[in-house]
Amino acid sequence: MAEIGFIKFLGTAGARFVMIRQLRASAGLWIRCAGTNVLVDPGPGSIVRCAASRPKLDPGLLDAIILTHRHLDHSSDINVMIEAMTEGGFKKRGTVFCPADAIGDDPVILKYARAFPEKIEVLEEKKEYKVGNFEFQTSLRHIHPVTTYGLKFRLGSSRISLLTDTRYFPELADAYKDTDVLIICVVFAEPRAGIDHLSLPEAEDLIRQIQPKKAILTHFGMTMLKARPHLQAEELSKRLGLDVQAASDGMRIEFSS
Repeated sequence: MAEIGFIKFLGTAGARFVMIRQLRASAGLWIRCAGTNVLVDPGPGSIVRCAASRPKLDPGLLDAIILTHRHLDHSSDINVMIEAMTEGGFKKRGTVFCPADAIGDDPVILKYARAFPEKIEVLEEKKEYKVGNFEFQTSLRHIHPVTTYGLKFRLGSSRISLLTDTRYFPELADAYKDTDVLIICVVFAEPRAGIDHLSLPEAEDLIRQIQPKKAILTHFGMTMLKARPHLQAEELSKRLGLDVQAASDGMRIEFSS
């Protein structure tokens, strides 16, 4: 019988004030694919959310940790999760994937923790990577204050994309075509000049162009929370004729793998 793979939203917070006040959790995504466990963007509280998850998620079973970029709402628990993955550094295992600036002059991954995983791989634009039974590809580089890549991967027969933080630019839609499930970070309810995050109208435009079978909104800032993401998703579904859903903390989506 095929194993059930899944994506679990350990947190759906976006922007600093939702994170700081923990109006939504900020702990990243846990992905299980054909027996391989991967954690994406372990922000504040990731270790806590793993322990509180039902069923519990054991970081000692992780095969990899991926950072899409180094901002703290995506990376602040990276060192503790590396320690948890490697049993305090006593069991050298797992791979950490990150942009080069996560380990550069002002690193978010501490030097002592870099010795714990089997390897650290620096992400580059539009390249393919593999750990265990999990394969993924980076997107084109996003427009964001730090080096940032989206992710594209498969769970079973489904093609999944994580369109993470970025300013809107026309090439995004082509970069994420051929996606069955689009997970898209939507910080603002309305466009905000000079800040490199997507707004709801921009997300709507991208979903319309990409035409996924399902779109999942996540990474909400204050204005999105005030606009009630689940209601906005319902309206988008009606306007676009597509399945649009707002993620919630702890939400789990399963795939036959």
